[in-house]
Amino acid sequence: MFRLFEGVLEIISSNVSKTINQMGKIKGKNTKLEQSISKALWKNGLRYRKNVLSLYGKPDIAIKKYKIVIFVDSCFWHGCSNHFKLPKKNPGYWSEKINRNIERDFEVSKYYSENEWVLIRVWEHDLKNHFDLIIYHITKIIIMTKHNYFLKCVVKNKENVI
Repeated sequence: MFRLFEGVLEIISSNVSKTINQMGKIKGKNTKLEQSISKALWKNGLRYRKNVLSLYGKPDIAIKKYKIVIFVDSCFWHGCSNHFKLPKKNPGYWSEKINRNIERDFEVSKYYSENEWVLIRVWEHDLKNHFDLIIYHITKIIIMTKHNYFLKCVVKNKENVI
């Protein structure tokens, strides 16, 4: 395989070529897990936006009006304590990368909790093992948040009337 980099043609070994091809296939958004959650929520009558760039941390699913964000965390990329295994090739790079992802997850979670958003984080293994239950709970949280939003609006309107 060949690669053009800064005007220089490189010959890439077959192992590096395989790695480049594999890494190129990894999706950062609209993964199968995200799609499955999205479809289930849509089927339940819930409307949302996906991969909202204007929100901090680019949540996988967001409902801005009700201040709800959902992040789907894969076991590998987010360093699941139950399933993450450090790759044998280039462990220093991967350790630094995954640790930074974990730090970023913490920063994003802190941001949303400080700003009074409803934050839902779902692990890949939980979705795979208990999909229907997870969807049930997410749906319930969204409906309860919508209900609370409408109650706040009613209270505000009554205060303005008096």
